[in-house]
Amino acid sequence: MNIVLGVSGGIAAYKAVLLARLFVEAGHELHVVPTDDALKFVGRPTWEAISRHPVTTSVHDDVPQVRHVAIGQQADLIVIAPATANTLAKMAAGIADDLLGTTLLASRAPVLVAPAMHTEMWEHPATRQNVELLGSRGVRFIGPDSGRLTGDDSGPGRMSEPQAIFDRASEALGDPRREPDLAGVHVLVTAGGTREPIDPVRFLGNRSSGRQGVAVAEAAVARGASVTLLAANVESSVLAGCDASRSVRVVRVGSASELADAVARETDATVDLVVMAAAVADFRVDAVAESKIRKEDLDGEVPVLKLVKNPDILRGLVSKRAESERPIIVGFAAETVEQGQDASAELLERGRSKLARKGCDLLAVNAVGWAQGFESEQNDLIVLARGGEVVARGAGSKREVADMLLDAAAGRLRTEPEV
Repeated sequence: MNIVLGVSGGIAAYKAVLLARLFVEAGHELHVVPTDDALKFVGRPTWEAISRHPVTTSVHDDVPQVRHVAIGQQADLIVIAPATANTLAKMAAGIADDLLGTTLLASRAPVLVAPAMHTEMWEHPATRQNVELLGSRGVRFIGPDSGRLTGDDSGPGRMSEPQAIFDRASEALGDPRREPDLAGVHVLVTAGGTREPIDPVRFLGNRSSGRQGVAVAEAAVARGASVTLLAANVESSVLAGCDASRSVRVVRVGSASELADAVARETDATVDLVVMAAAVADFRVDAVAESKIRKEDLDGEVPVLKLVKNPDILRGLVSKRAESERPIIVGFAAETVEQGQDASAELLERGRSKLARKGCDLLAVNAVGWAQGFESEQNDLIVLARGGEVVARGAGSKREVADMLLDAAAGRLRTEPEV
């Protein structure tokens, strides 16, 4: 495939060197189109050595070949990594004052953008409006991630890792071995972690980032589905790709009760598959304080919180379905297990016990801990069928295990009868 890698002027340009190498090693024809500012971070000889093609920033070079148009016309995919706030603004406005700008305007190829900038710039209303506008035109986004930025800053704005961008680019190019097996299917996905308020400033919550649920939503869209994503406290940077997709409707929720209401409302006759990937709090505070609980008002005493059970959303959804086989319902079980020889057996035992209680069609079981599962780009899933047998298992990026999970769900959609 013919890939154009646009590189704009941010410190993350150094990471694009590895991305370029991944494209070349995969056998793609790569043309790198940097901006002048990008060359201040990574020089022209580096890009030419990796891509094996001449590199320029100007529309006035190689004029007889009409290079400022030809590169875009020949592209199968354009990837912009990193994409600065300035580059996003120029793309949104259609400004073509350099080779990257003219390449974008001259191409009908899909465009994948990996933003990279400081948090304040990413969250600025102008940038958010530009992202929304580009998304409405079909531009796809990956990231930005949250993490260490330049200087002492940290937060949303870090460019996604080269391997993640490469994987997303490969998906955008399409896998000739994979049919659009979810075409015409409506998928409802829950993602993130619920928050149960204690008072106006505090809550009970969990460490779920929502990345696995979002990966399921994105994988389903790539396979032809339309998706409703119920996002519980998921950062905008994680949701950027779904927010920009015409095939995903994002509904934001906060607490378990809000999620329960949204699931009941959105699970209508059009929904074929439900994937309950959100981490839902089992308990909430019995009485939420109307104002902040101040230690100065407690006379040295420690406040006592009375907890009550939250509704079991997954079990309620299964019960509501009654004898119908639609929608297919996939649950998640995040479990902590002692590491050792029997860890896998313990994980399976806990998963099967939960499956028996919930009654869903498939249950995705994964181990979580301080450095595993939550807030990670990787995951390791075991998928159990209704009878407790293992029907799939896999480890890798959350997108890779999302496709593995959808493979199992797609098999159920084909075999379960319509009612």
